[in-house]
Amino acid sequence: MLDPRYASLLTDALSRLDGWREAFGPFDVHPSLAVDESALREALERYTDRLTGNYPFFHPRYAGQMLKPPHPAAWLGYALAATINPNNHALDGGPPTSAMEKELMPKLGRMFGFETPLGHLTSSGTVANLEALYIAREETPGRGIAVSAAGHYTHTRMAKVLGVEAAVIPTDARDRMDLDALEAALKTGRIGTVVATAGTTGLGAVDAVDEIVPLAWRYGARVHVDAAYGGFFSILARAGSELLDEATRRAFVAIEHADSVVVDPHKHGLQPYGCGAVLFKDPNVARHYLHDSPYTYFTSDDLHLGEISLECSRAGAAAGALWLTLELLPLEAGRGFGPVLAACIRAARTFADAVDASERLRLVRRPTLDLVGYFPTAATASEVSRRSTALFDAAMSAPPGDAVFVALYATAAARLPGVTPDEPTARVLRSVLMKPEHEPHAAEIVQRLDGWAKA
Repeated sequence: MLDPRYASLLTDALSRLDGWREAFGPFDVHPSLAVDESALREALERYTDRLTGNYPFFHPRYAGQMLKPPHPAAWLGYALAATINPNNHALDGGPPTSAMEKELMPKLGRMFGFETPLGHLTSSGTVANLEALYIAREETPGRGIAVSAAGHYTHTRMAKVLGVEAAVIPTDARDRMDLDALEAALKTGRIGTVVATAGTTGLGAVDAVDEIVPLAWRYGARVHVDAAYGGFFSILARAGSELLDEATRRAFVAIEHADSVVVDPHKHGLQPYGCGAVLFKDPNVARHYLHDSPYTYFTSDDLHLGEISLECSRAGAAAGALWLTLELLPLEAGRGFGPVLAACIRAARTFADAVDASERLRLVRRPTLDLVGYFPTAATASEVSRRSTALFDAAMSAPPGDAVFVALYATAAARLPGVTPDEPTARVLRSVLMKPEHEPHAAEIVQRLDGWAKA
């Protein structure tokens, strides 16, 4: 249940803003904007009823997709700014929230070891990655990108948008980019940028960034890290947390040597959609954004964020929400975000241990971050798919007080331990333990799934 104190805080904050509004003098709202209060109340009731058709993203038994409510500080910050509706494209569109966004960039940069990054927020991780690949194309004209087969599907699509070649690199047994295959692609001379993934959206694999960087440099290629999902785990990695294995820690720490990185605050950053971010180590890449506008950049000689962005209008409320959140939850391992992320990893470990203890469920592999892949015990890949789908349907269709919300995931059948690959791919189950509230409920979720698997 939402704490009623938050609604009270929002009312108080709106009252404070009213004093600012009143300083500009009274005016009448145009009658064309007026609506009947009773009609509004009735429409809101219908609207609220329709919202209850969502899956319970807030509940620990929702462990399906990468969805969860924002932190109360984030939605308070967003809701408050949204009443003004600032636009962080140009400074006169949102001077305070533009300043907040600029203050956020060094904080996000230090999370990856970027001391003086050029960067800004975006409406999504997809757009953030598009910007990074756009800059990569301008820096390495005539050359393409390399991305792992487990990387996000949008990279190859964005390569088409940008008119560059995309080489899809096979992965090893842990879904990390195969370095021998990568070197073979680099040797062709056609690859200008290697896209390493720090937290795949499939099963949370983390490419060996520490090995990819020197390999790419050897062939004169840039390195971009897509850390849209896993980026915030850099906080734990850079603090040497033993919750991450040594290879994963090295990979996250090595992001400091990459040319660019993308992270999604609307995932582990506790923010509402849409809030992505792109950061470049070298501020001089701003020259590739060079453009002019006949009406937006004349109010100040300071940097307008639209001058370093492919997007134009962007919600200033997103910057305000993230700024307020980081004022309360710093990007530190020992407090703020660190304990939140640690709870998610422990939840995934507990979940995996419970699967290991089951006679009816098996792990695809041990989790790296907070995503777990698993499947009902079966002899063949086709039977795994059938039983996974049946378990998925049973768990999702149970009454609200019993239902468990998970996801299906297609993976190479040859990667499933003890399974005969009679088909090239198999559908398994996948759970995202990205809420700290998952930690005390992880074993219970598996117990419920185990019961349906028995049936």
